[in-house]
Amino acid sequence: MEPTRAEQATLIDLLDRVLDKGLLLNADLIVSLAGVPLIAVSLRAAIASVETMSKYGMMRELIVPTQPPPEAHPELRPR
Repeated sequence: MEPTRAEQATLIDLLDRVLDKGLLLNADLIVSLAGVPLIAVSLRAAIASVETMSKYGMMRELIVPTQPPPEAHPELRPR
């Protein structure tokens, strides 16, 4: 896949691309004073549409199924 350059790209194009393909951020930050590390922050973030995250198996616990699986609620099985 070759990168392409769009001369007329807009913010909407960028947002559409991020939601369609996804974006991963991984950052580590250490704040030091006089050579002594005081605060450490580790950041991991994924930005994408729900459809894209579902495609890659992320955030399964947040996606509510339309019908519960039969094994999850045996009292709801048809008799």
